[in-house]
Order: sequence, then structure tokens, then C-alpha cells
Amino acid sequence: MPQNYHLKISIIIPVLNEAPTIASVISTAQNGKNVEIIVADGGSSDGTAEIATSLGVRVVSTAPGRAAQMNAGAIAATGDILLFLHADTLLPPAYDSGARLALAKPQTVAGAFELKIDAPGHSLRLVEIGVNCRSHFLQMPYGDQAIFLYSATFDKIGGFPDLPLMEDFEFVRRLQKQGRIAIVPQSVLTSARRWQQLGVLKTTAINQIVIIAYFLGVSPDRLAFWYRRQKKNSSQN
Repeated sequence: MPQNYHLKISIIIPVLNEAPTIASVISTAQNGKNVEIIVADGGSSDGTAEIATSLGVRVVSTAPGRAAQMNAGAIAATGDILLFLHADTLLPPAYDSGARLALAKPQTVAGAFELKIDAPGHSLRLVEIGVNCRSHFLQMPYGDQAIFLYSATFDKIGGFPDLPLMEDFEFVRRLQKQGRIAIVPQSVLTSARRWQQLGVLKTTAINQIVIIAYFLGVSPDRLAFWYRRQKKNSSQN
């Protein structure tokens, strides 16, 4: 299938104090053809924005909060395709071809990549298997898998919901109503830091509790407060 390189990809990276990782994340993103990179900074104080600017990418300043930052980046974007990339996640080689080919398929409205975690350990390999099975069989990728879609589709569903937590989960649920979500058989490489901070079992358990509570109608504000408290308590132990 011929490549539609004329379709420009806007890569939007929400950041808040990501100086240790942002340069490598931008570097892998710059390997794509006909792409622009927009860093949506939520008020970093560690030089993240300055590093991004020095690498020749556009930086927009926004209110903190991943949903607000990604929406602000999307407003600034000029691409036909939007790709939302976490600041601790590296895109695979030829990611741009993978995204364009996925969106060229009939009834496909969005896509994401398989997940690989950048640390050894059997428990993390099980996490990868679980994430990739969920993504393929339920068409339910999460934000760390670099979700991409046509900018027109993003506008149609109203962007990311203004939630303090679960914004990517709700975003994907809205996308599912529009059509198929493809999973590209190439893996992004994401940092293991959140699993290492709390432990794999506790991280997985917390994530599942949050999802179940969200389905049961617990407000995202309450969930965000509880989630932050769990992370704080774990960091103090």
C-alpha cells in the first residue's frame, strides 16, 4: 500500500518537569517524515521547555493537567493526524508509516502501538502481555501507547474530556463509538518508573480499582485525590 506522506502528523507531548527524558523522546519522534512536534508544557521548573526549544520543536505553555495540555497542543497543531505521546515513552522506528497505514484502513478511526516496558523482570513481561491482549481484543489502548487519530475525528468527539484522571480511558471509549481502533504491531518503549515506584502488583491493583470505581460512578475528582494519596504514601514508605 503506498504511503500517504502528504498527511502531516502532529506529535503532541504533554510535559511537567521531564528534563531527564524529553530529549530522547523528541529525538525518536524526529525520525518520522512530514511530522511536527509540539511540547505542551504545564509549568515545568526544571528546564524541560528550554531543552525542547533548543531541539527545534514548538513549545506551548498551558495550565497543568494532562487533558488540558493535550487539548492545548491539539489546538496549536497543523497536522492531518494527531499523535499523543507521553514524555517518558519512545516511539518505534517507522512509527509514522505504521500510523498512516493503520488509519488508511476502512472503518479505522484511531490507533495506538503495542507496549514494551524498559526494565527487566517477569512481572513486567506479564504486564506487557496483559496490556497488548487488552488492546487487541478489546480495542482499549491507554495513553502510554501513543494514541493517534485524524484531527477531524479529534474535533468530532470534542477532544480529551476535562478530567483529572481517566481522561485517556474516557477518550478511547468515545472513539470506540466512532469506529475501529487499530493496534500497530510495533512497540513503544515506555519507562518502568511508575511500576517501580509502587511495585507491579500494587500499581496493577490500584489501576483496576480506579477503573471499577469509575464505572460505578465515583467522581474523577475523588478518584484523583485517592490515587495521588496512594502514590504519596508509597513514596514515603
